[in-house]
Amino acid sequence: MKKESSKLNLQRFLPYRLTKLSGVISRSLAERYSRQFDLTIQEWRILAILGEKPGLTAREVGVLASLDKVNMSRATEKLEKSGRITRQVVAEDRRAFSLILTDEGKAVLEKIIPLASEYEDLLLEEFSSNEIEMLDGFLNRLDKRADELIPHLKKNGD
Repeated sequence: MKKESSKLNLQRFLPYRLTKLSGVISRSLAERYSRQFDLTIQEWRILAILGEKPGLTAREVGVLASLDKVNMSRATEKLEKSGRITRQVVAEDRRAFSLILTDEGKAVLEKIIPLASEYEDLLLEEFSSNEIEMLDGFLNRLDKRADELIPHLKKNGD
């Protein structure tokens, strides 16, 4: 879909809208998690990812959580100090560590999951099940397309 105007209508610019929406949702969840569980946005993302995929390296979790090295390092350090995750040396690469939820981390995650599900239900309550399926499909297509464009953007950004 080509746009004719030389002006950018920020309120209709998809990357801006997605970033804004993501920020609002993340801040809302983080406020709740911070109060109840002393967690930042980055920390709860890490817990959620490790709950689904235990034993990933920090680099792998960082990619899935969209966290840069600095934010990933800070968040994992705090989670480790609070006893919610532990690191284990990866046998194939002694320089790499896999991240594992501790019993404390699992317990916190078990309390977060219903809150996250409840919030998602509230966000989607005005959508029909068909609309939710369509939205999921659209988001999957956008995610795939964005991944496909990464090499193109890197090549043109040099």
